[in-house]
Amino acid sequence: MAVVDDSKPLATLLRESTKAVHEQVENSSGASRLLSGQVSKEEYAQYLMMLWHVYSALEDALDRHSNHPSLEPTFNPTLLARAPALSVDISYLLQSNEWRTHPLHLQLISSNSLYKRYFTPYVDRIVALSNSSDPSPLLAHSYVRYLGDLSGGQFIRHTIAKAYGLDESTGEGLSFYAFKELRSSNSASLGEMKRIKEWFREGINAAGDKDKRVKGPISEEASHAFLLNASLFEAFDEPTKEELEIDLEEQVEQPIALKDRSYPMSQVIALIAAVCLAHFLLVAGGFTGSAGYQKWLSIEEWMQSWST
Repeated sequence: MAVVDDSKPLATLLRESTKAVHEQVENSSGASRLLSGQVSKEEYAQYLMMLWHVYSALEDALDRHSNHPSLEPTFNPTLLARAPALSVDISYLLQSNEWRTHPLHLQLISSNSLYKRYFTPYVDRIVALSNSSDPSPLLAHSYVRYLGDLSGGQFIRHTIAKAYGLDESTGEGLSFYAFKELRSSNSASLGEMKRIKEWFREGINAAGDKDKRVKGPISEEASHAFLLNASLFEAFDEPTKEELEIDLEEQVEQPIALKDRSYPMSQVIALIAAVCLAHFLLVAGGFTGSAGYQKWLSIEEWMQSWST
């Protein structure tokens, strides 16, 4: 475990320890696809499903340890809980209240799903921390998830609304990105979200002040949490069904002899020269009658001998 300066506030340590990996996530191709609205509606729905599994595990764990000294200062499920909002959004996008039995979700959780390797380790890590003798590193996951939603999530909200024709004024399909005010049930403005973030950072610092020994483990876990979050974006790097079909078509169209073999430069030059010569003879001497036919057979025979 890296040595940390425990004289610094815990929120500062978390920001410093995650700076590099934060930039790595922001520059990933999967994150770029999401932020630019390039993912399909089905892919986006499955992204929300992965988030639902992560948040369900996290919020169950936080509820279980709500009285823990490191977790109690930021425990406010009424304000922060995202799993219920995610469920509402998924239902709206799929037009199904029973989205957990929807084919897209069944595909997501199937044993041969490509997506499982992205969100299952994330869920497993949260569950492992919840079952450990020291659940304080769960605070790192709260930090990564909730502060991210309160910050960059608001930019994603606008992008997603534009990409899928969702109405930002009604908020249907966008509940995940909406928060209530800190001390009321009114919808939070951007200014209010800033106040929520300040409250959250104060709670993080309070946790560190109660016991400085937790600063190291929580700071280290924050980097791990960011990497696990990045793995969700990597799911968008998987080729879609349409991309796989296009790639397959391109492979089929390639001549097998050229695809499977490599050739010395001398052979390539010889082939080019022969083709040029053949073209000259056919143009100059004609390609009609028995003579022309014999020319073609000779060229074809030579080409076959070269490619075998």
